[in-house]
Amino acid sequence: MNYRKGLQLKWLAQMAWRDSRRNRSRLFLFVSSILLGIAALVAIYSLSDNLDDEIDKQAASLIGADLQIGGNRPPGDEIIKLVDSLGDRRSVEQSFASMIFFTRTEDVRLVQVKAIEGEFPYYGSIDTEPASAAQTFRTSQQALVDQTLMVQFDAKVGDTINLGNLSFTIAGSLLKAPGQTGFSASVSPTVYIPLQYLEATGLSQKGSRISHRYFFKYDRPVDLKQLVEKIEPRLNEDGFSYDTIETKKEDSSRAFSDLTRFLSLVGFIALLLGCIGVASAIHIYIKEKIKTIAVLRCLGLTAIQAFLIFLIQIVTIGFIGSVAGALLGTIVQQFLPAVLEDFLPFSVPATISWSSILQGVALGIVITILFALLPLMSIRKISPLLTLRLSVQEPEKNKDRWRWVVYFLILIFIFGFTFLQMNNWKEASFFTLGIIIAFFILTAIAKLLMWLVRKFFPQSWNYLWRQGLANLFRPNNQTTILLVSIGLGTAFICTLFFIQGLLVNRISLSSSGNQPNMLLFDIQSEQKQEVMNLTEEQGLRVSAMVPIVNMRLDAVNSITALKLQEDSTLPMQRWLFTREYRVTFRDSLTDSERITKGKWKGRKELNEIPISIEERFANRNEIKLGDTMVFNVQGAVLPTIVRSFRKVDWNRVQSNFLVVFPTGVLEQAPQFHILLTKVPGTEVSARFQKAVVRQFPNVSIIDLGLVLDVLDEILSKVGFVIRFMAAFSIFTGLVVLIASVLISKYQRMEESVLLRTLGASRKQIFIITALEYLFLGAFAAATGIIMALAASWLLAYYSFETSFTPDVVPILIIFIIVCLLTVTIGLLNSRSVVNKPPLEILRQEV
Repeated sequence: MNYRKGLQLKWLAQMAWRDSRRNRSRLFLFVSSILLGIAALVAIYSLSDNLDDEIDKQAASLIGADLQIGGNRPPGDEIIKLVDSLGDRRSVEQSFASMIFFTRTEDVRLVQVKAIEGEFPYYGSIDTEPASAAQTFRTSQQALVDQTLMVQFDAKVGDTINLGNLSFTIAGSLLKAPGQTGFSASVSPTVYIPLQYLEATGLSQKGSRISHRYFFKYDRPVDLKQLVEKIEPRLNEDGFSYDTIETKKEDSSRAFSDLTRFLSLVGFIALLLGCIGVASAIHIYIKEKIKTIAVLRCLGLTAIQAFLIFLIQIVTIGFIGSVAGALLGTIVQQFLPAVLEDFLPFSVPATISWSSILQGVALGIVITILFALLPLMSIRKISPLLTLRLSVQEPEKNKDRWRWVVYFLILIFIFGFTFLQMNNWKEASFFTLGIIIAFFILTAIAKLLMWLVRKFFPQSWNYLWRQGLANLFRPNNQTTILLVSIGLGTAFICTLFFIQGLLVNRISLSSSGNQPNMLLFDIQSEQKQEVMNLTEEQGLRVSAMVPIVNMRLDAVNSITALKLQEDSTLPMQRWLFTREYRVTFRDSLTDSERITKGKWKGRKELNEIPISIEERFANRNEIKLGDTMVFNVQGAVLPTIVRSFRKVDWNRVQSNFLVVFPTGVLEQAPQFHILLTKVPGTEVSARFQKAVVRQFPNVSIIDLGLVLDVLDEILSKVGFVIRFMAAFSIFTGLVVLIASVLISKYQRMEESVLLRTLGASRKQIFIITALEYLFLGAFAAATGIIMALAASWLLAYYSFETSFTPDVVPILIIFIIVCLLTVTIGLLNSRSVVNKPPLEILRQEV
């Protein structure tokens, strides 16, 4: 047959099919490496599509109204007039943090109180138990209490709670409200009361931080986009913001897209690990086919035809593997909403997303081709003369220019995929660079390890140990592939584990020693001395009593909120003029801050008011030393000059502020105070909190011990979500390990047969195999753990600005588990070589 008349794709496909008959199981091993990566991405893509669909359906119930207006300060006359002119129906909500006291159990807890008036919500519902409580509590002195609090303090419907100066009967357990998630309930459980009783509680005082919200429902058609464009300047001027169903939809989509982007990148890492396995496995496979290809070349087959035969094989199997991965991902997606339910304000149905399946299959085929091209390109260099040579010399890879084209295409693909997830070329570039560096480090370590073992080979060791160790650098070794795949997977999981512990320890350290672990806030000026006296009567020391003044920023130099809104090129963040600033005044610095630039001035000067601002706040808004900042304290205008920058340790439970004034300026301004103290134990803490709530019901308390419990619970949930996706990377590494071991099993057959022929027993070969995988697992685990330790230290030092001291026990456990898995899988997959007689294996090779 004349092979040179065109490519003859039909004949090439037949040849690919015939050649795959003996190797079909091994070909499926190639793409099994990418199956889990495709599954992870399809699951995330499907979740993202379902989230987008559900956000479109549930956007109205997330906001609960057609229009919402809110601010963190009491509305002025102009805002009140504006509110009265909007909507056909309206509701009011005032929310704030406060302590509640359960009278039956005498427990206290910091909660988010929401005092409402009107028919809110107009969309969705407030779900309670009993269901009627959502309406009955509105007209009497009753409250809805979050179900987590009801369970925690064994409260029952009909019990009473004290809130400020009033007692409320618990009308029902609050199950769900518009926009509420299980995550937010853990951080800040909610209590609803009727707005008409708020003033009588005594909690609405000057200086109290109360958020004001207004909800509007239109029973007639209204162009809300045009309406908000008209009222936005008025709202911005008074520091109020707005939300509509459309803006809520956009914000929710953006928030959840950030989550799905991150999880997609995690899945992509698993896919890249699998691709390394594909490339390595195909490399070994092609080496075995060199003689077959050389014979075909002698019969007239062209280099491109030989290349296409094996490319067709790989693409076909890649397609099958991608479809299988897409199906697995669709199954996994059925469980993802349950994993993420605490972070979602609504339930997400697990429907099949065909677009996600198509994306996953297409991605699997493309990435299989890209990574298979590297080993497949060597086919073009196989000469017919190789049929006559006893030894085979591989082509010079570096002289093949097309290999560099493939490398370039792989980098472009990784960058392009990352850019589509992040939509930011800088972040995509750093992510791509990080992947390159990680693979380079692991590959370099593998090469270094092989060189060191060969260079300093322990000749005095037992023969079996020497044989197992020598397998690390002998031909057809698996050192590089296993160090890269298992090492990177181990590094990924360990880094997540270390950072989760770092976040908890970061807060725990702030409560160690003699540092304060309890904070009392909203203390009025006339209560200051009495609260201090009560603290000392309880046997506690007052660590600090800090004055707080609320104010707004009107201008920085000549830039105002209106100018910032008109000119988007100005180097300042939009919230600079809309937020409320809580500042303090003092003549000295605390031990949690230090001056990094300029000079601290603790007293007002004759012609100016010098202030100090936090350095990162200054850098984000490009504020320089000598700039003027004009503040507004309830109508009183205060022009100030920035004279210093401070570096603040925000980890410390202390009075830390963005802006610090000198003394001699704000003493007469409306203010409240914060008291910090150190509580030795839970019993003293409970007794002290009850005493404070009884005598000063307007004072709220933050107990760091409780914060740590909540933080630990939150981080556990977040960590589980991340580990759930990261598990795909670990399992992919294991699949790559299995595939590599199975492929290399055929490479080890001749060596095993030779050892058996020379008299080696099954036990000796078994020990040699076990030792080889023990060394591989140990080096891979150690490399991954070292990389994780380095990454965690860098994150701790540069991002979290804290110390990093890893726990040795979890590191040892992870090391042992990885080693055992590697040895176990290696032995299970090599048992056929160990147990079968030499003659049977030789017959299989013929």
